[in-house]
Amino acid sequence: MSKNYTYDSAGVNRKQRVESKKHLDILQETFAQSVFGSVLKLPYGNIFPAGQNCYLDLVIEGVGTKVLIAQLVQKYDTIGIDAVAMAVNDVIRSGAKPLAIADNIHAQESNPDLVKNWLTGVAKGAVESGCPVTGGEIGDVAEIINGLTQNVGFDLVIASVGAVDKNDIITGENIKSGDPIIGLASSGVHSNGLSLVRKILFKQWGGKYEPHDIPEGLTREVGIEVLEPTVIYVKPLLELASKIKVKAAVHITGDAYTKFNNLTRASPGIGFNFDHFHPQPIFALIQKTAAELGYCISDEEMFKTFNMGWGFGVIVDPDNFDEALHIFDRAGVESDVIGKVTDKQAVKVFHNGKQMILN
Repeated sequence: MSKNYTYDSAGVNRKQRVESKKHLDILQETFAQSVFGSVLKLPYGNIFPAGQNCYLDLVIEGVGTKVLIAQLVQKYDTIGIDAVAMAVNDVIRSGAKPLAIADNIHAQESNPDLVKNWLTGVAKGAVESGCPVTGGEIGDVAEIINGLTQNVGFDLVIASVGAVDKNDIITGENIKSGDPIIGLASSGVHSNGLSLVRKILFKQWGGKYEPHDIPEGLTREVGIEVLEPTVIYVKPLLELASKIKVKAAVHITGDAYTKFNNLTRASPGIGFNFDHFHPQPIFALIQKTAAELGYCISDEEMFKTFNMGWGFGVIVDPDNFDEALHIFDRAGVESDVIGKVTDKQAVKVFHNGKQMILN
């Protein structure tokens, strides 16, 4: 009998993370220090005023253990794109336009060739986001950071600040039953769930494949497939927000589709049904390989951990649905309706003839 394998099995204690996040309330004591007025709490973070009608959204993000895949494959010129994407895709959830980026790299050793590759990715992501990299820091901390081989260990963190006019803030309010949920296509795994991916797919961590293997169902090496950079959604989302009212914007990252539950803070009494998915082959490979190793990764676990083909979600009024799809099409990003808002407080996924309720 196969043993259930979850994100917790891979070493990420979800319950402990939930308990730890409760201590974020401590930081609310600092809100009174805001110079220009009250900090505004949104479903996915807080923004602060920088004048009469302008708010700033400041986000800091990393790429987690995807840096280990870069080390394994010895390819370092795309991981910076991921780091930028994780930050700027969070900034735009409030409707803010990213204004600037700063990077922080902690490394075993600031090898010039590695630094060049890391920053090449950061620069490419910044250009795609339409904002400059105005500062950063590289620290040599060999006693803290270890690599898979000598002197290649690193951690990459990006901060981004964006600005939004008070009247253009995406608040998550006034979402109603029947509102369509539009998904923007991902490029694969992106930068979440990598602890599970590593331990199922790669021999380095007890999985099945060498990084240069091409498993059945893939058209390229598995290491390169997993390293595919996270899509940056800045330009299409801001183009949409400039044309129609966006009720909510969701970066589908950690906790995947359960993340939509955050919207009930601003619009109580709603739920979500998702019923349209065409996940990339990498997701089927993860489940298939787990089974070959004697594990079972349930469909529910997949939708609680991975983006399953949609990296960003947008909720609009039904009257604006067609226009939204046209805007995304003109922006060159694949989009489609992936579900709708309901009046039942639950996140339900319908996939492969099965209904799942995600807690």
